[in-house]
Amino acid sequence: MSAARERVLSGIQPTMDSFHVGNWFGALTQWVDLQETHDCFYCVVDLHALTVNHDPAAIRQRTLASVAQLLAIGIDPAKSTVFVQSHLAEHSQLAWVLSCITGFGEAARMTQFKDKSQKDGADRSTVGLFTYPILQAADILLYQPTRVPVGDDQRQHLELTRDLAQRFNATYGDTFTIPETMTVVGNSRILDLQDPTAKMSKSSPSGAVFIMDSNDQIMKKIKSAVTDSDREVSFDVTAKPGIANLIGLLAAATNADINATAAAVSGLGYGAFKQQVAEALVARIEPVRTEAQQLLAEPAGLTQVIEAGAQKAKIVASKTITDTYQRLGLLGSGS
Repeated sequence: MSAARERVLSGIQPTMDSFHVGNWFGALTQWVDLQETHDCFYCVVDLHALTVNHDPAAIRQRTLASVAQLLAIGIDPAKSTVFVQSHLAEHSQLAWVLSCITGFGEAARMTQFKDKSQKDGADRSTVGLFTYPILQAADILLYQPTRVPVGDDQRQHLELTRDLAQRFNATYGDTFTIPETMTVVGNSRILDLQDPTAKMSKSSPSGAVFIMDSNDQIMKKIKSAVTDSDREVSFDVTAKPGIANLIGLLAAATNADINATAAAVSGLGYGAFKQQVAEALVARIEPVRTEAQQLLAEPAGLTQVIEAGAQKAKIVASKTITDTYQRLGLLGSGS
């Protein structure tokens, strides 16, 4: 009998109509690869999307679009548990328990909250934004994963998750697996086409290439990407960040080594080079976009996938909540 696979948990917010290639070529590529070696739980974290103003119809459609895109890039529901956060009440149940063992100062030190509250003003910051990392900790601990893939911007939140799990275990008895960080591999540093010193982001539509962009949109964005006053392609991250970023995109789109890609395009003129990058991205994105569109055209099929994933996830989540409540001394429903 083969050994049980390590469990991995990761989630993504449905805050846009489409993931961008920075998401795809970074974390999401790793999600696909991990299916072959790990017991994977992948969650569309729609409750987290409520921390900002949103349109109800939009978040509903974006949640479906998120699942469709995950399936289109290669997430297989037969290999992974794919589900939507709000379909399991256990997320909110565990978040409340964890909030009761989290210090106010501990939560206030979370960098993302400090940055956003300073930008928007404390009076306009919601309690949901403040407790966002606690819900994220619940998302993770519910499923007892041993590994959590995180980028640099989420490492602090995972450390809080580990601290809360250790605190609960020490106080009430062993209940939660202490998850370890799994570094996101792949091209997780795909940069903004208009500002190649910043990561590609959904907040910069003209600087990001999205999976659901049309071929014409992709071509236009690449051809208008910021470069420099030179004329020939060479790979220099410091002196030519725009060109270096486009080389990275070409390598990611063609699944090639970045150094080999840089050598292959060295000396090309900027026009010919950008054309090559654009064509490679179109070739990689078009079939994925087409499959996602086909899945969205049959929402009943997507709903079946989501419901089946929720049923699988609930088996694990409900056991964790039952164990947690017992450790806390709460009466079970049959008591």
